[in-house]
Amino acid sequence: MVETVLAVDLGGTNLRIAAIGRDGDISYRSRCSTPHKDDNRSIIDSISDLAHECLLEIGATAIVRSIGVAVPAVMDLPRGIICRSPNLPMLNGLHFSDELGKRIGMKVVLENDATSAAIGEHWMGASRNVDNSICVTLGTGVGGGIILNGLPLRGPDGTGGEVGHICVEPDGHPCGCGSWGCVEQYSSATAVVRIAKELAAESSDSTLDDNGDLTAQSLYESAVIGNPVAVEAFRRMGYYLGIALAGLINALNPDKIVLAGGLSAAWSVFIDSTRDQIDKRAFREPAGRVKLVRAELGDDAGILGVASVAFSAADKGILEG
Repeated sequence: MVETVLAVDLGGTNLRIAAIGRDGDISYRSRCSTPHKDDNRSIIDSISDLAHECLLEIGATAIVRSIGVAVPAVMDLPRGIICRSPNLPMLNGLHFSDELGKRIGMKVVLENDATSAAIGEHWMGASRNVDNSICVTLGTGVGGGIILNGLPLRGPDGTGGEVGHICVEPDGHPCGCGSWGCVEQYSSATAVVRIAKELAAESSDSTLDDNGDLTAQSLYESAVIGNPVAVEAFRRMGYYLGIALAGLINALNPDKIVLAGGLSAAWSVFIDSTRDQIDKRAFREPAGRVKLVRAELGDDAGILGVASVAFSAADKGILEG
């Protein structure tokens, strides 16, 4: 019998689940769209349905130890409570682990989604060969997870690794977190589109958005062929990312910084600007040591990471019992 956990990646758009063994092998996976009703019951129901589907598929071939859920939220991890989830506000204040545990009849552990990605890349991905790394997720927002001495940094309030809310412009664009000038407002996919629109308006350039469907992907394609507004938007995105990373390098002295998320695919049009700021702002020795690399696990980083967390929680339960 294969020792297995169920791992869930609860995103703002998609809800994914996988059955994962101790060696990281994924024996079954399924997904659905994330419900966006006002109540939290629909999300609990959807996860429960997918979990039972998984259990039926793997049948008697596996011993399922626990279930781990990666959530884009600030959480009280020991008590399994979701404190604040900007993309899924119906979960705010929910005793998530208790509610889901009652439905599926097993231990439920939570983890922040970006921390899960960092753990996954450390376990089986781009940072698997180092003990000190930072994983930065570049998507609709900017998230992060930090691994120090082989262990994830969470902090007493569970907010360790929130690199997206490092301030890079003290009087800059307002952020959803309540502050201003966070790197999320300058180096996310949403930010790149906003910056490009601002630049186009300043220069009266109408070549980017003739049909009103400007996206980070279309901007990337325009930057690759040399459109000056798109090139400058990504240069600025890389510039602000480099400022944030230089501070992290000075503070934490990591061996690797792993860039993940959909916007990391635009690597070629922003990374030189990012490296330039690191070279200018970080101490010479740690700046020379750190390697900037792209993530290797894609969408599986979070699922593998929270599976590792679930195995650790199950092992701790055995030891305590």
